[in-house]
Amino acid sequence: MYILTLKKGEEKRNFAGHPWVYANEVGKIEGYDKQGSIAKVQSYEGKLIGYGYINHLSKIIVRLLSRDETPIDQVFFYNRIKQANDFRKSLGYKNNYRVVFGESDLLPGLIVDKYSDYLSVQFLTLGMEVRKEMLVEILVDLFKPKGIYERSDVSVRKKEGLKEVKGLLYGAVPPKVIVEENGLKIEVDIINGQKTGYFLDQKENRDNLKHYVKGKAVLDCFCNVGGFSLCASKYGAREITALDISLEAIEQVKRNAIINGYANINAVQTDVFEEMRKYKKEQRKFDVIILDPPAFTKSKDTVKAGYHGYRDINMLALKQINKGGYLITCSCSQHLSLNLFLEMIKESVATTGVNVKLVELRTQGKDHATLIGTDEAMYLKVAVLHII
Repeated sequence: MYILTLKKGEEKRNFAGHPWVYANEVGKIEGYDKQGSIAKVQSYEGKLIGYGYINHLSKIIVRLLSRDETPIDQVFFYNRIKQANDFRKSLGYKNNYRVVFGESDLLPGLIVDKYSDYLSVQFLTLGMEVRKEMLVEILVDLFKPKGIYERSDVSVRKKEGLKEVKGLLYGAVPPKVIVEENGLKIEVDIINGQKTGYFLDQKENRDNLKHYVKGKAVLDCFCNVGGFSLCASKYGAREITALDISLEAIEQVKRNAIINGYANINAVQTDVFEEMRKYKKEQRKFDVIILDPPAFTKSKDTVKAGYHGYRDINMLALKQINKGGYLITCSCSQHLSLNLFLEMIKESVATTGVNVKLVELRTQGKDHATLIGTDEAMYLKVAVLHII
């Protein structure tokens, strides 16, 4: 077993709850084992910090799994995954939800999402990759799924020395799966859809439209497969325009509207920025605009450019909302902090000269609950603004 001793004073963040140990924090490494094996981490004074899996290829050399002497074996992982799922079930989640949220469930590098009778999984780190067969066995035992599909086709794996991969791990997974969300039927593409197939983290925020859309004309920007649009229709919106640059996403919006019997959703494939500028020229306005864009900034180096992207689309939206209407604006980028998100809104409001009240400030759904001390996991920001 590897034994890592940190430099003096480097243990504070870990004792505060953070599960990552960076290579530059380590003063001494003793012992030897395979990459991905369990290593012991201790402070400069020799006090136990915890046990986790090691990867010398990553800047994060150890990701902690346990803070005590509990054996880290198959029973350990079984119990952790069961505890994570029991927590979701206690909150009322049933058909589709995030079962395991990496570090937040004390299982760093593992993502498990449930879509009806199927599971979509990501193994984001070497430590989870080498335990893939065991983890799939546990998931089959716990959930009895019809199929498990791997969506580890994400660039973060490269930082772990791993290739991007995707493919069937167990059973069979159809091209499209119908799930139930907020009383609606949603078609999900586990194999080729965004992330693990669908943006589960916005479930509660989509349902929250019930307070704002009745009898209103709604514009759903960056609509993906139409979760917000469908909820808007369910809760009595007069008409909904859904915009996305992806033709496949727009076709899914149309199919989802038909499945649910909604005829008031007009789904349009277009560049959202260009379409918004066109609406501005036409002086076309809406009562409610939803902005749920992709992450405009995916690294610290691009925060400034990303900030400008968020600001520009919010400024366009603010000008296109009727007085008394609402802007529901989101950012899913962890690198755009909450303070920067609010600063962006403040600047957008000041520049456009629109009078605005902040009605709600929301985050990701409860199945994406975050561990205190891991700010990286609290990435989703949602603000509901009232145009007065």
